[in-house]
Amino acid sequence: MVKTVAFHNLGCKVNTYETEKMMKELAEQGFLIVPFDQKADIYIVNTCSVTNIADRKSRQMLHRARALNPDAVVVAAGCYVNTHADGDSSAGNAGSSEKPGAETEGVDICITNEQKKDIADILNKYLATHDFTNPFNTGVDSMNPGEYPPCQLPEIQTIQATDASDNLSKALHTRCFIKVQDGCNQFCTYCIIPYARGRINSRPVSEIITEIQDYTQEDYKEFVPTGIHISSYGKDRPEDGEDLLMLIQRISETEGVKRIRLSSLEPRIITEDFARSLSNIDQLCPHFHLSLQSGSDTVLGRMNRHYTTDEFMESVDILRSYFNAPAITTDIITGFPGETEEEFAETVDFVRKADFYETHVFKYSRRRGTAADKMQGQLPEAVKHERSKVLIEMNRRRKEAFENLYISEKRRTEVLFEDMENVGGVSYRTGYTREYIKVYDISGTHGAGDIADGTLARQGNMVLFEGQ
Repeated sequence: MVKTVAFHNLGCKVNTYETEKMMKELAEQGFLIVPFDQKADIYIVNTCSVTNIADRKSRQMLHRARALNPDAVVVAAGCYVNTHADGDSSAGNAGSSEKPGAETEGVDICITNEQKKDIADILNKYLATHDFTNPFNTGVDSMNPGEYPPCQLPEIQTIQATDASDNLSKALHTRCFIKVQDGCNQFCTYCIIPYARGRINSRPVSEIITEIQDYTQEDYKEFVPTGIHISSYGKDRPEDGEDLLMLIQRISETEGVKRIRLSSLEPRIITEDFARSLSNIDQLCPHFHLSLQSGSDTVLGRMNRHYTTDEFMESVDILRSYFNAPAITTDIITGFPGETEEEFAETVDFVRKADFYETHVFKYSRRRGTAADKMQGQLPEAVKHERSKVLIEMNRRRKEAFENLYISEKRRTEVLFEDMENVGGVSYRTGYTREYIKVYDISGTHGAGDIADGTLARQGNMVLFEGQ
C-alpha cells in the first residue's frame, strides 16, 4: 500500500531547498506527497531553531501533525533536532554524541540536518520493522550515522489545530533555489546557526551546475544560489580554486539560465573587482542583500559582526558605481542587549544615509545557548517594539520611493511572472522585476514563466505592470 507523506517547512531558503529535495526523493521511492492539512501516514516537519519563537513554532507543528493523525509517523527534521540533541533547550551540546534521555510523546523519528539526505532509507527501515501504533524515537546520531538512538525533544505544547499552509517555494518552474553551501564560521553573538548547521561546507561547482542543468529542463528561468553563508563559498576547499564569483560565472554560462539572483551577502565580499565582474554578467539581477544588523559600530562589535559601518557603506557605494540604481536591501535587529538611545539613533541615521530599497526589521530575540543571551542590558519588549516601529515606517517610505523611480520616470523593466494572487476579488498574475519589485499584471495576458518588458504604474499599494 502506498504511504502518504505530508511536509511542513519552517525557516530559511536552505530549509526550503532541503524540504523539496526530501519530497522529490520520497516521491521517487513511491511515497505519495499530500498537503500537510490532510490526514497522512507520515508527517515530516523540517524545523527551524534560529530563535526561541522558531523553536516554539517547530514544537507546535509537530504537535499539530500528531493531532491530524494520532496513528501517523511524526518526523522532526533539521535545526531544532540539532540544537536540542540532548533534550535541553540550550545549544551547548548541539551535535553531541551523547544519547538523549527518555522518549518524548508525539515524535517518532528525529533526524539531523546531516541525515536529511537519508530520509528514504530511514523511513523504509522504520516502516519495515515497526508498527505505526507502537511508535518510538529513532533519531539518527550525526556522529554515528549507522545507529538509531532514541531522541528526546522538549515537551511539545498543545495548540489548537488551525489551517496553516506549507512555507514552500510557490514559484514553481519559474524561480529555483539552489543550495551551494551549508554551515557558518562567523559566530555572531546572537546566532545559534553555527551550532545547528556546523562549519562551512561547499558543494563542488560541477555538482551545482549539473543540478541547474536538470532544472533548466523543467523550464525554471531564475536561479538563486543559497546557503547559510554563501559569501564563504569555497573557503573550505581553497585547493580547488572555486569561489562565489567563479560559481556565478559558471551558472551564467549554463544554457537556459535567464536570471541569477544572489541571496544574502557579507559586505566584505563586495570589492571593486567583485562588483566589476558581476556587472559584466547579463543574467545577474541588480538586487543585493547586504546584512547590516546595526548602524552603530559599538553594537556591531557586541554582535561580533566583522565589519564597521564605514566598511559597509563602502560596499554600498561600490555596488552603486557599477550598477544603475541597484536594489540594495538589508536586515536590522533592534533592541540588542545594551543598545542605548544614542546607538539606536546611529542606526536610524545610517539607514537614512544608505538609502536602502527595503529594510527587514527584527526585534532582538533572546536565544539560549548564544553569547548574547548572557549579556547585561537585556531590553524590554516595549523598547524593541517602539524602535522597530521607527525603522518599519522608514522602510515603508524608502520602498515606495524606490518603486516610484520606475513609475514616475516610466523606466522600462523586465518582469518574470509567477503566481496568481486574489486582491479584492480580482485575480492577478504576479511577478518580480530584476530589482525584486513585486508587480501585478493588469493585462491578464501573461502566464507563469513568461518574461516581459514594460513600464510600471501604481494603484494604492500595488505596483502594476503596464506591458508594452
